[in-house]
Amino acid sequence: MSEIKTEIKEEVKQFYDQVGWRLVNDAFYQNARYEDLRPVSREYIHRCHMRIANHIQPRGRYLLDAGSGPVQYPEYLEYSRYYDYRVCADISITALKEARKRVNDHGLYVVADVANLPFKADAFEGVISLHTIHHLPEEEHLQAYSELHRVLAPHNTAVVVNGWPSSRLMKIFEPLVRGGQKIRYIKYRLSGKGYYHLDKSEYLDVETENEPKIYRRKNPKGTFTSRHDVEWVKNEVGALMPVEILVWRSVSVRFLRALIHPRMGGRAWLNLLFKLEERYPRFFGERGKYPLIVIRKD
Repeated sequence: MSEIKTEIKEEVKQFYDQVGWRLVNDAFYQNARYEDLRPVSREYIHRCHMRIANHIQPRGRYLLDAGSGPVQYPEYLEYSRYYDYRVCADISITALKEARKRVNDHGLYVVADVANLPFKADAFEGVISLHTIHHLPEEEHLQAYSELHRVLAPHNTAVVVNGWPSSRLMKIFEPLVRGGQKIRYIKYRLSGKGYYHLDKSEYLDVETENEPKIYRRKNPKGTFTSRHDVEWVKNEVGALMPVEILVWRSVSVRFLRALIHPRMGGRAWLNLLFKLEERYPRFFGERGKYPLIVIRKD
């Protein structure tokens, strides 16, 4: 492994050991700043999370969670409910310790590099990898897809979720998102309830049914990410294995926080968006923010 690759992986490992999977209060990890946890978005976020279960085998002996993190959302536990074991593989020992608290004896825990999995071929009836491959050095992305395909048992599917480097759909809405951010900024300044930074996710914003609560904290630097576009997945990954690009979630957290609010029919708008995503999964998968990439092993 080259020195640059080693440095990147060590940086990612240290970030998640020391920052990303650190609890900032009793309920939320620091990494929660990358998700919209407000009640108005809760049903939409839940239904998007549950899309994973629709594209993997519902039961089997082993489900591989490649880059498991701490299995931080309740929906994540559902993917392995009818498997004998969930194998949590992650480069971060902190992630695996936190995962053990949730998965308990139903899980097996392995410190592993997603691009060099220490498992035999055809070992898993189901494989998932959520928001992980983009943390690898760019030249190892294809190798990671190959590894997921290698350990997947024949006649089964694996699911990969990552964000695109840019989204045609989000570009269309960018002026509205910026306007919504400015309105939020003015609202927080006038309310005196907390602090809000316009451009950076400097505060963990968790809104209750009654009022927003702002947990003020230092804004730690993020870690390495690198993403490929739609054509790369079709041409490079598709040349090695059957692949299908569907939608996991078409809008970003910035979009949700800026434009979706309970007093403006937020739940209804998200319900409509989800129905459109279900009706046209390939359209929103390729043009939205987060694709659901299904790998098949025939």
